[in-house]
Amino acid sequence: MRPLLILTLIPLFLARAANAAGQPADAGQFWPQWRGPLASGAAPFADPPTTWNETNHIRWKVKLPGEGIATPVIWGDRVFVLTAIPTGRKIESQPATTNAGAGNSGQVQNGQKTPDEVYQFVVLCCDRKTGRTLWQKIAHEQVPSEGHHPDNSYASASPVTDGKYVIASFGSRGLYCYDLEGHLKWWKDFIPARTRMGFGEASSPALYGSTVVLYQDDETDNDFIAALDESTGKILWRTPRKEPTGWSTPLIVEYQGKPQVVVNATTNVCSYDLSTGQEIWSCSGQTANAIPSPVASADTVYVTSGFQGNALYAIALGHAGQLEGTDAIRWTHNKNTPYVPSPLLVDNLLYTITLNNGVLSCFDAGTGAAHFEGEHLEGVAGIYASPVAAHGRVYVLARNGLCLVLQQGPKLEILARNKLDDKTDASIALAGKDLFIRGHQYLYCIGE
Repeated sequence: MRPLLILTLIPLFLARAANAAGQPADAGQFWPQWRGPLASGAAPFADPPTTWNETNHIRWKVKLPGEGIATPVIWGDRVFVLTAIPTGRKIESQPATTNAGAGNSGQVQNGQKTPDEVYQFVVLCCDRKTGRTLWQKIAHEQVPSEGHHPDNSYASASPVTDGKYVIASFGSRGLYCYDLEGHLKWWKDFIPARTRMGFGEASSPALYGSTVVLYQDDETDNDFIAALDESTGKILWRTPRKEPTGWSTPLIVEYQGKPQVVVNATTNVCSYDLSTGQEIWSCSGQTANAIPSPVASADTVYVTSGFQGNALYAIALGHAGQLEGTDAIRWTHNKNTPYVPSPLLVDNLLYTITLNNGVLSCFDAGTGAAHFEGEHLEGVAGIYASPVAAHGRVYVLARNGLCLVLQQGPKLEILARNKLDDKTDASIALAGKDLFIRGHQYLYCIGE
């Protein structure tokens, strides 16, 4: 492509990136939220390394306090990451609470041990160049109201930032807004959740302009989706929902000049008017435990799930009401869909993981035709991280620290296999020449 044409297209692409994610125009250069600047897993201006290991291309590696699987977010020269730090302070008993049924501490409820230790729920800001901690704030301190799945954590939701504020959700422990210097601007408390099987929470907040959106689906009758003013924390609207426990993250997408919020869920995928909270459309067809977050092109939303069944729906925007069985469903697919990892959408290619296994598929996003399907990735036993893309490459991160770098395109072509010592469940974040991996113990910055 000619240099002049590239220079002409860059501002247009930045505008599209900001429009897609409701972020400032320079958001496309960073990784401001879960699934990146386009909320699709793609980083339009990143060009990270293709190869690395523990001694090669590691710009820095820092040990993180506590535990968590939240993906970091990046803005400018700062990296923000959430963690939950056990204090060692135990309690003898924990009374039952309104979040239903947590028994005495130390008991096993639905297969998960009821917590009996105080945790600090922490927001960390690191220097992007060195990894040095610039500030560390304890958002809240308490005994969690319930336990979590062994592979989950008390800090699983990614924060979101627009370069002015950083919004962090610790689920039942509250929603917190800091400025970039670490000053708390506001916080909101919500009724503690009671999740299915005590698996814990994971949904990240979404941000569009000055509106923050989050939802809570659990096993009580308190399900809701809400919008808040970013600068004050004022609740703009709150709409009741009725769904089993959900772990997806809302997707805010603009269509014909009007932003709407799409939430993946077991009973119905629903879309809400961002300005009012009124439901626009719904669509059934997903499986139980609908975890993956939706992704969207200019006129289509893609939703998928893969627990006790398989479902992948391409839903046309611009419709209203119940859409199942209508021409609003552009295409569907009923195999090789993910349980935990969210899909990747880049350049009309839709990548999915099968269940949580090392099996990859790639579809034409427009037609649903498979470019390749059910391809086993050698050496990859399990995947929780969602695939990401940059500079014509796709990065697939396994739980054992192995990352396969693929040539983006309709054929499966492996460019590199890179291994870190840490275990890795959080998704990769990409910005500029850097690639960030949050392991169970360390935060890595990988770059030339």
